[in-house]
Formats: sequence, C-alpha cells, structure tokens
Amino acid sequence: MRVFLTGGTGFIGSFLVPELINSGHHVVALCRSDAGAEVLTRAGAEVFRGDVKQLDRLRTAAESVDGVIHAAFKYDFSNLKQNSEDDRKVIETLGEVLAGSDRPLLIASGTDLSRSKTGAPVVETDDHITSVEFSRAASEEAADVLIANGGRVIVMRLPQVHDTRMQGRVTYYIQTARQKGRVAYVGEGKNRWPAVHVSDVVRLFRLALEKGQAGARYNAVGEEGVAFRDIAETVAARLKIPVESIAREEAPEYFGWLAHLATSDLPASSVLTRQQLGWLPTGPDLLTDLRNLEAQSTP
Repeated sequence: MRVFLTGGTGFIGSFLVPELINSGHHVVALCRSDAGAEVLTRAGAEVFRGDVKQLDRLRTAAESVDGVIHAAFKYDFSNLKQNSEDDRKVIETLGEVLAGSDRPLLIASGTDLSRSKTGAPVVETDDHITSVEFSRAASEEAADVLIANGGRVIVMRLPQVHDTRMQGRVTYYIQTARQKGRVAYVGEGKNRWPAVHVSDVVRLFRLALEKGQAGARYNAVGEEGVAFRDIAETVAARLKIPVESIAREEAPEYFGWLAHLATSDLPASSVLTRQQLGWLPTGPDLLTDLRNLEAQSTP
C-alpha cells in the first residue's frame, strides 16, 4: 500500500515509518526541512516537501496514495485552540480528497477526549467531548463529519505513549519536576493515566491501516491506568529529588497548564481494539521506562 504520512519525523512517526516499510508498504512522508528529509530518506521513505498548513500540498499528496495516516499535531499548549482548529482543516482537506473511495484515513486523537458512560475505564464506543469543552476535540469532530458522509475514517485514540526518551504528557511533568527540584502529586495520587509503549502504538496503526473498520475508534492502550503517585515516586527515584503530596488548590501553581489533567482519573480500556484487530501489546510498561529514563529526556 502506498501511504501518505504526516508527522513522519515526530516521536511516533519515527517508529511508524520503519514499521510500515518493514511490512511492505511504501511511505510518502510529509516534510518541511532538509534535516527531516535526510532522516526520512535514510529510513527508506519517499519525501514529499510541504507543511500541514499548506492544504493544497496535502491535497496533491493524498490524491496519489492508497491511504493516509495523519499523525502530526502541534502540541503548543499556549495556542492549543488555534492549533486544534488548524488540525480540523487538515482532516477536512484529507477527507475531501479520499471521499467516495475505500481509501482509509487514520487520524490521531486522545483517550482523554472520551468520557465513560458508566464510570468504568473509557471504551472505544464512548462518545468524545466537544471542542467547546476542550479544543483538541476539534479533530474528533472533523472525523465525525467525514464518517457521516461515508468516509473510511479511523480514529486512533492515544494515551501516554512512551519509551525511555519520551512519555507523552509525563515528559512535561518530568521537566516541571526538574525545574522545581521536587516531584508532586495531588492528594493520595490515586488518579490514573493510561499508557502504551511506542512500539505497540505503531503496530496498531499498521493493523488499523490494513484492516480497520470504517468509522471505528481504537484505543491504543497497553495499561488501563497507572496511578499518578506511582508515576511521581518513580520519577523522583530516577531524578533523585524529593516527592510530596500537595493539596488540590496548590496544583495550578505547581503543574501550570497540566493541573487539570494531573488531578483527573482517566483510565481507558482497549478490549474491543484487541479483539477487532488482533493486537497484543508487548512493550515495556510506563514505570519500567521511567526507571530507565534517559538523563536528558525533555519535551
């Protein structure tokens, strides 16, 4: 399959390119820099020069492929609303090109954008929140429109994706701890975050590309929920700095933009994903990677 990929030089993308190529797919990767183009070429990908904001370039690339994986997103939380609306336009554009065909469009989202109907860990069939509640949900809303119009759109909901270098939002938490010289969690720290190793995520992307169901939401979850206190204590031990519990009202001062998530319980299940795609996570768990955290791990 000839696959157009955005985000090919990002954390997940750098693992996804070889995963796809080693499985016999031809990767056409969007890239805006000479350095990134060199990396992608060495990995065996075909480079397509452009930027996700250049919608005409996206149209051109998508016209000549058998499927698209949109894994790029600008995680600048100081301008999240605009970045999310930009992502809505990207998804709309790619969907327009693929409309009326059976060519798949995979988009990346987050497990924290869906809400459980029962209070149990969120499942694949749980509805997502709106962009009014959290602007990042604009991507899911764009997917809804394309699915309603018959597009073969598949949403990959990601938790904290990790290895020893990067750990999703936990990476920003580690950076904060380094800056403040202490690691904090709120209350008893029983709130949970789901997680998955990056090697398992890219395998799931490939499986979804090859046999994913139109309109499906898949939860790329290896661990349903890792207690925040366990994350804090593991980070503190690795960085050799103190760890302490703080009151909820102290969270904004310590965590900044991460405060709401640092106090939220966000477990997620991947039972349906595993059943439908035959996916079985085998990578290291989050705490193992945090124990082996590379010395200069930063966002």
